Amino acid sequence: MQGSIGNWLIFLGLCLLVIGIVAKTGLFSWFGNLPGDFHIKREGFQFYFPLASMIVVSVVLSGLISLVRKLL
Repeated sequence: MQGSIGNWLIFLGLCLLVIGIVAKTGLFSWFGNLPGDFHIKREGFQFYFPLASMIVVSVVLSGLISLVRKLL
C-alpha cells in the first residue's frame, strides 16, 4: 500500500515537471486568451474570469482521469 502511494507521488511530480517545462517554453501562451475568457478593465477595477480556459482544463483532466481508470 505505501509503495503505491509513493509511486503515485513520483508520477504526479514528474507530470508537474513536464507541465512546468512546457509552460516555460511558451507553448501555453494561448491559455487564458481564449474567446470565452472574460476580461473587464475599468478605471480602478479589473475583473478576469477564464471560463473557456477552465472548460478546456476540465475536459483534459476528465479525459486523463478516465484513461487512468481504464488502465487500472
